[in-house]
Parts: sequence; structure tokens; C-alpha cells
Amino acid sequence: MAGGGGKARPLEFTPTWIVASVCSIIVIISLIFERLLHHLGKRLMRSRKKPLYETLLKVKEELMLLGFISLLLNVLQGPMGRWCVNPDIMRHLLPCKPPPRASRDTEHLGDALFAGAMGGARRLLAGGDDSEDYCMQKGKVSLLSAEAIHELHIFIFVLAVTHFVLSAITVLLGIAQTRNWQHWETKIQEKDVDASQMIKHVQEFKFIQDHFRGHRKRWKTVGWMRSFFKQFYGSVTKEDYTAMRLGFIMKHCSGNPKFRFYNYMIRALEVDFRKVVGISWYLWAMLMILLVLNVQGWYVYIWISLVPFIILLVVGSKLEHIITELAYEVAQKNRPIQGDLVVAPSDDFFWFRQPKLVLLLIHIVLFQNAFEIAFFFWLLVTYGFKSCIMGKPAYAITRVVISVLSQLLCGYSTLPLYAIVSHMGNSFKKSIFDDNVTEGLAIWAEKARRRRTTVYATNSPTDEANSGEIQMQNTRDTSLLEQGTARIV
Repeated sequence: MAGGGGKARPLEFTPTWIVASVCSIIVIISLIFERLLHHLGKRLMRSRKKPLYETLLKVKEELMLLGFISLLLNVLQGPMGRWCVNPDIMRHLLPCKPPPRASRDTEHLGDALFAGAMGGARRLLAGGDDSEDYCMQKGKVSLLSAEAIHELHIFIFVLAVTHFVLSAITVLLGIAQTRNWQHWETKIQEKDVDASQMIKHVQEFKFIQDHFRGHRKRWKTVGWMRSFFKQFYGSVTKEDYTAMRLGFIMKHCSGNPKFRFYNYMIRALEVDFRKVVGISWYLWAMLMILLVLNVQGWYVYIWISLVPFIILLVVGSKLEHIITELAYEVAQKNRPIQGDLVVAPSDDFFWFRQPKLVLLLIHIVLFQNAFEIAFFFWLLVTYGFKSCIMGKPAYAITRVVISVLSQLLCGYSTLPLYAIVSHMGNSFKKSIFDDNVTEGLAIWAEKARRRRTTVYATNSPTDEANSGEIQMQNTRDTSLLEQGTARIV
């Protein structure tokens, strides 16, 4: 295939200085990006931000996966172009209505679809014409054109980048919303523990007054309605934070009333952020389903865009209602309380007794929003706003507005609610330990494992004394572990 004649120029007829220059620019940009990630990782490690450092490693894994996907698409571009199918197969589940064909044997339906969507013909990548001619000689059409493969792999890259950026913005917005909580934590730490030991009736506490106003059955319905609307304004008050903080401390670390709950909560949120920025297998499966449903005339995307928004409203209402249920459970006892009000965390408040399910739903919502926004801008740049694949302008704008509102609501209300309410279960997260205690526990566990292996390996009557000594050492290590737990920061 020689240069000129309107066809793509192969590498053998391209000047070497052009090839070297383009490769140099790509390599330089890649090295600069890699060095930036490396220095960012070192800075996070120096700042003892291990969860965020692990998040950065997760991002690198996603970039590696994207690179591998891009490589596969480029390598398989030629072979897939030579996969020939019957033209009738290309008539079903089209995102755009194809233009009328003049001849059954002279027009490639796949290329006509993209040409109609863009308002004109587009030049195929290198090898696209050969694949088309190869299939046309057989009276068939190629399964996927070279241009379609190229645009698909650009969309996947845009989707992954959009998902990461929007997730990061949402988490940073959520953390910013919790800044007031840090001031509340500081005031609680400065407060004398024994200063407020006066006896008060349960109905005198503002936390109870805000969330519970009677024992009538209709209050359950009113409580759900109040929880729905409260997520839009002041989702967590000072009284909410104080009550849930004390409930967590009394359940999991009662020996340390000065436990810094806010620091633990932020560390746990940073760990969860690592899960949110990743694209798991079920999200890839969701992407495939969304691509299949983009059929002309179905208008499925306008309804799908409402699903994450509705899920977000339901999740926010549920988290707010958990706070109400905590107050309801205490108020039912209807007795005087000495000192501060203590709530009782439990997994029973969560769906299927699984607090982790809330994070999964938030993860799905963020990915769906990223898909909507990435798909809109990708179509806008690739085909234009008036293209048929974009759909009706009113529908397209509505989908983007809903996705943006969902993103803002998640960062403003839902994520801060999750940050504190997710700890109202039976268990606590491993981020309750700071880095020093975590490293000490890991060393202790490794030593205990080695001693246990030694006991099993020397299981003989003559070694009973040594075995007893090792067991006493394990008991001492357990005592040291309890002492270390008491000084959690």
C-alpha cells in the first residue's frame, strides 16, 4: 500500500525523523506522568497517609488494565475487521436508524451507521479498507470496523478517567463537609469527663427531641419522611455526632473515653476511597449492559440515569433513619439517665445486617454517574450534539443534569452520612488502629504464629516445659496487646 491515492501511509513509507519525533514526545509525556505519580506516592508516605498511598497504587493498577485493554484492541483491530457476518445481523439493536441503502452488496451497514451519525463519511484507520474489501468479496460485512474499535477504546479510557476524577472530587467534598465535626471533636476532648454527671430524663436530651417526639405508631412513618428531607439540609448535627461518637466508644473501646473518633472516621473513609476509585468486575459487567441497551427508540438511558439518583435518595434516607432508630431505641426505655446519652450500635439497623452494602451502592452510583457524564462528552466531541446517537437534546441535557445533581448530593450529604453512620454496626474497621499500633500488631501476630508452629513441630513429652513457657509468653503478649489497644489515637 503506497503513499498517496487517499490511503493511509504505512510505516515503511514514513520519514524516520517523524517516527522518532512522535515516539519521543509520547515517551517524554509518559515519563513525566510516571514521575509525578512516583513523587506523589513518596509525599503520601512521608505524610503517613497510607490509605491514600494504597489508593494511588489502585489507580496505577487501573491504568495498567486500561493499557492492556488498549493493547488488545490495537492488536485485534485487524483480525476483528476480517470477521465477516451476514448483513442481516447488523440490522438489529442499532443505536441509530441507518440511512436507506441503495444496494445490498455495495454498502457496509456498519460504516453507513457511523457516517449517518456524524453527518458525513469518515476516514477509516489503516487496514479498515482492506477489511471492508475482504468481507465485501464474500458478500458480507465486517463485524466491527477499525474506526469503531478505535472509538470504543477511546470511550473506555475516557470513562475510567472520568470515574476516577469524579470519585476523587466527591470524596474530597465529603471530607470538606466533615470539617465542622473536627471542631466538635476538639471541644469534646477539652470537656471534663466528670463535669456532666447530672441526672436528666431521656426526653430532655436534644438528640432525642430532634429525632423522636412520641411513642405513637404513626411516628415511624413520620420518621421516614423526616429522614428523607433531612438529608438535604444539616444531615448530621452536633448532637448526632456526639451521641454516635459516644455510642461507638462505649461499645468498642470503653476503656479510652478520650478516643479520637474523628481521626478514626477519616482514616476509615480514606480506606473506603480506595475501593470507590476502582472499577470492579461487576462495574465492567454493568458497562456491557449499558452499551447493549443503547438502542434507537428505546430511550433507556433517560430512565437509567434516574436509577442512581433514586438509589442515592434511598441510601441517604436509610442512613438518616438509622440515626432516628438509635434515638427511638433509647427513648423507648423512658427512664432517667446519668451523664451523657449513650446509643447502642447494631447491625440490625442496616439492610440484611450488612453495613458494607451501603458502600457498594454508593460505588455503583458513582460509576453510573461517571458513565453518563463521560458518555455525553464523548458523544459531543466525537459525533456532535445533534447526532442521532446523542438522542433528543432535552433527554441528553436532562441526563447530565441528573448525574451532576447525584454527584453533588453524594458529596454534600450521602458520603458524610456514610462516614459516621457506617460505624454504628457491631464491628469496627481495622483503621481504628493507627500505623504504629498496626505495625506492632502485625509483628506480634507473626511472632505468635512462629511460636505456635514451633510447639506443633516439637510435640513430644520432653518438650512440655518449653511448650508451657511458650504459652505463658503468648499470655504476656496478649496482655501487651490489650495495653496497646487502650492507647489508640
